[in-house]
Amino acid sequence: MALYLKEEDVAKLVGVGDAISALETVFAEWGTDNVFNAPRQRIKIPQRAMNLMGASWSSGDICGHKAYFSGCFYVSLYSISQKRQLAQIEANGLGAIRTGAAGGLATKILAREDATSLGVIGSGRQAWTQVLAIAEVRKLETVRVFSRDETKREAFVAEIVKEIDCEVVAAKSAEACIRDADIAVTVTTSAEPVLFGDWLAPGTHLNATGANGYARREIDDAAVMRASIVSTDQRQQAKVEARELIDLTESGSISWDDVVEIGALLRGDVAGRKSEDQITLFKSLGIALEDIAIGKVIYERAIAAGVGQTFGPRGA
Repeated sequence: MALYLKEEDVAKLVGVGDAISALETVFAEWGTDNVFNAPRQRIKIPQRAMNLMGASWSSGDICGHKAYFSGCFYVSLYSISQKRQLAQIEANGLGAIRTGAAGGLATKILAREDATSLGVIGSGRQAWTQVLAIAEVRKLETVRVFSRDETKREAFVAEIVKEIDCEVVAAKSAEACIRDADIAVTVTTSAEPVLFGDWLAPGTHLNATGANGYARREIDDAAVMRASIVSTDQRQQAKVEARELIDLTESGSISWDDVVEIGALLRGDVAGRKSEDQITLFKSLGIALEDIAIGKVIYERAIAAGVGQTFGPRGA
């Protein structure tokens, strides 16, 4: 029988550190026949769209898909060898952990080893896991946070400082948040740039995380053009969703061949940072392969802990 796992189960079973490890494991097989990822499809429904994305990881013996719309998020996980469903997982929290872990992994691969300061534009649920994940991979001394709502950013700072061992301050402006930061993160739903390339100091690593559709854009052209390494989860999905990159490729300013996949960097198929002064960029979109890799960890821990509700016919 399959397991149904609720949001509270997910929160108890996995954290961003576990998720980063899961992504490292699955992306170590990127570019091989063992992994396949189908980019997000947006299926039109009245007023909104249903989002559907799928992936398989044959050596991990799992495949699955994520479907979500209007606040409903679910990951369905299947065993390839057993030909059956393993779990249905409520995935709002899983999605935040997954996105944080992707940013954490990119930071681990691309940021300077001595990076100690982080600037984050955004103070929502996704910003929370970005900070926690980056704190897993770098010894942070200072975190600056900015969002337009002063009350929300102050509240975010007051809570996140309880979770990480460093100074956390609310920045007075987006520019003050980012200037001189070793690591920068944008995690908003903005349709217009909230971070500009001339704010970035030499050696900065930038995770552009919040925008995953052509109608959204968080960073300007200069931020992309100043980057020596421009990376993303999956180039195929970026060609549809990453407006920051689409606009520049259409103008001929960059080529899609210039955009490297994070899995290729992890495997060493493409060289990473070559100097302390290079600016590096990870355009995070969120792909189903990340969801199922983390879903596998959640499922295995749920089985071990006896967590979750069973459903479906026995032996199905």
